[in-house]
Amino acid sequence: MDGEGYTVGRLAAIAGVTVRTLHHYDRIGLLSPDGRTPAGYRCYGEAELDRLQQILFYRELGFPLEEIAAILDDRTVGPSEHLRRQRELIGDRIRKLEELAAAVERAMEARTLGIQLTPEEKFEVFGADYQEDWEDEARQRWGGSAAWQQSRQRTARYTKADWERIKAEADGINDALVAAFTAGSAPGSEQAMAVAEQHRQHIGLNFYDCGPAMHRCLGDMYLADPRFTETYEKLAPGLAQWLRDAVHANADRLERARED
Repeated sequence: MDGEGYTVGRLAAIAGVTVRTLHHYDRIGLLSPDGRTPAGYRCYGEAELDRLQQILFYRELGFPLEEIAAILDDRTVGPSEHLRRQRELIGDRIRKLEELAAAVERAMEARTLGIQLTPEEKFEVFGADYQEDWEDEARQRWGGSAAWQQSRQRTARYTKADWERIKAEADGINDALVAAFTAGSAPGSEQAMAVAEQHRQHIGLNFYDCGPAMHRCLGDMYLADPRFTETYEKLAPGLAQWLRDAVHANADRLERARED
């Protein structure tokens, strides 16, 4: 506080906006100063600081200034109702961002697996937020590998129906992973290793040969790459580490069986 209130410069610094923005809000009647200093400068009080916080919140969510003014000037809505509405809006934004992140992950997986679909089919199978330019990273990372070449050869024959089946199978395996994890099964338990084996066979049947050593490397990647980690953490917090350990346990079991 500067004296009896906040100067325009001080308020701008606190809120992280420009003085020009505050002048504009004053001109349109959205946020007017509480008074003036003896020298004639704008002076804002605590009520204006609170109102500016509300304005910036709604601006962050994309509301036009005219609608913000109508919302804040509605005398039938009290502070508690504003907070409830903001919580709902934040929840909506979080859900939208989660959907977008899932779409990005599906796009990365699509590129990794060499999907051969039309742009329209990609959107239909993998979601409305699908963007083809997300596919380039997977090619740069794995394009020179034998697994990539094998996957490209296999998937070149796949139809839209094939991809829908593969996605449904993958979703089912993810559901089984979550069920085993949330049931408290240890990564080295029979239930956990059985689901890890389903995961390995799904890759081997649909994309490229995935022996125990290859599967173990994939399990490590689920922790090394934050984006893959996030995919499994969204299904259940802690699932990425659990899956990695289950994959390793299953790979060890298969390799011991071969030695015997």
